[in-house]
Amino acid sequence: MTFARIAGIGSYLPGDPVSNQDLIARGVDTDNDWIISRTGIKTRHLAAPGVNSSDLGVEASRRALEMAGIEASELDLIIVATSTPDMFFPSTATILQAKLGNVGAAAFDLQAVCAGFVYALSVAEKFIKSGSHKKVLVVGAEVFSRLLDWKDRNTCVLFGDGAGAVVLEAAEFPGILGTAIHADGSKNAILNVPGQVSGGNITGEAFVRMDGQAVFKFAVSVLPSVAKQTCDTAGVSMDEINWLIPHQANVRIIEFVGKKLGMRPEQVVVTVGEHGNTSAASIPLAMDAAVRDGRIQHGQKVILVGVGGGFTWGAALLRF
Repeated sequence: MTFARIAGIGSYLPGDPVSNQDLIARGVDTDNDWIISRTGIKTRHLAAPGVNSSDLGVEASRRALEMAGIEASELDLIIVATSTPDMFFPSTATILQAKLGNVGAAAFDLQAVCAGFVYALSVAEKFIKSGSHKKVLVVGAEVFSRLLDWKDRNTCVLFGDGAGAVVLEAAEFPGILGTAIHADGSKNAILNVPGQVSGGNITGEAFVRMDGQAVFKFAVSVLPSVAKQTCDTAGVSMDEINWLIPHQANVRIIEFVGKKLGMRPEQVVVTVGEHGNTSAASIPLAMDAAVRDGRIQHGQKVILVGVGGGFTWGAALLRF
């Protein structure tokens, strides 16, 4: 039987960190202590004008390919999870493919907002287990700052831009032990960008709108549940998990989910303070940080959990 394992990982953040004080200096009506006490966010990275999701994604991809020791030409599938594509079409995945110099691999985008990377990882694993594909690039890339209303302090201080990527390879032993993905479309109104383009004009609003309390309540309910579901399906107890890598949205959500799952604070990878919420990029960004600084070691088990607008949520259990 064929399984999937992570062979390489990489990430990329654009430009210099932008602090809360920097946002205040730019005219955002907020307070540094207010932001930190409610979210844990101190800095984030913002892409320069003209820098798109594919630009961030290609840098993260190159680093993942380098770690995996393979060339872009060897990839037979590229999946990009993003809510901020370069354009309506073609897909950001095909644009990234061209920048990498790959020709012939299947390439498509996947839209599940902040749960996008977990969704894409789950889809990629199925392609590999089917035997149809052997080397798959999975990317989470966002320029979420393009969707922010800088007059809305309840949302604009939360998000940042960035990208993370992993290379999955076919293997004789499983590196992905299990995944679970879900959605509840009836909750779509609590986090969305309620706009569209028609006749060359934007109709509705092209900014992020969020009911923060409703999002918090939903996230702390579904994330522990889907983590336990994934572990139960894989026959792995939570006591065997070495690391929890949650979607980096809010430090309060992260702390609540960690406690609910019985994880010690030092077992939870937290990067939201430095990166902000980078949507589909947040989990691979955090995972790359923990791999490269030596926290995640060979043979350890890691559970990823993500939740995003839709509402979508999911988990992936990995063995490195």
